[in-house]
Order: sequence, then C-alpha cells, then structure tokens
Amino acid sequence: MSTKEKLKEELLLLEDEARENQIVLYNDDVNTFEHVINTLIVACEHTPEQAEQCSLIVHFKGKCTVKSGSYDDLKPRCSKLLDAGLSAEII
Repeated sequence: MSTKEKLKEELLLLEDEARENQIVLYNDDVNTFEHVINTLIVACEHTPEQAEQCSLIVHFKGKCTVKSGSYDDLKPRCSKLLDAGLSAEII
C-alpha cells in the first residue's frame, strides 16, 4: 500500500469518526439519582456502574455525554430520556 493510499484510508476513518453523534444529558433539580440511573440503564443500555458514574458527572459538572453513535441509533434513545423527564439532546 502506498503512502498516498494509506493517508486516504486514514482520512476516511477520521471522517467516519467525525460523523459520530453524542447524547448529552443535562443536570436538573427535579429528577432523583435513582430515576436518572434507571433511565440510563434502560435507554442507553448502561451497566448500573456506568449509569451511576454518568449521574454523578451530570450532578457535579452540569452535563455528561452518555452515548455516542449514529444519529439513527441515538434518536430513539434520546427520545426515551426525554419521555422520562430528563434533559438531553443529540449533538
């Protein structure tokens, strides 16, 4: 493989990574830790430990990326978070 071909291949991989979207969960003063954790387990398929860590990050930092992937995969997951009363968006 030539250097030129290798650079093109690396560029294509970087472009694919750049297209990856993220669900960002925001802090609020309404939902309990338990509710946030349970919702992340169901909507984002987090382990209990992942969900707990994300809930703590959201609490102390104000926001946390809870899932990355394609827009088509994230849209229904974000909708579940929103339907559960959480504040989230896809970026």
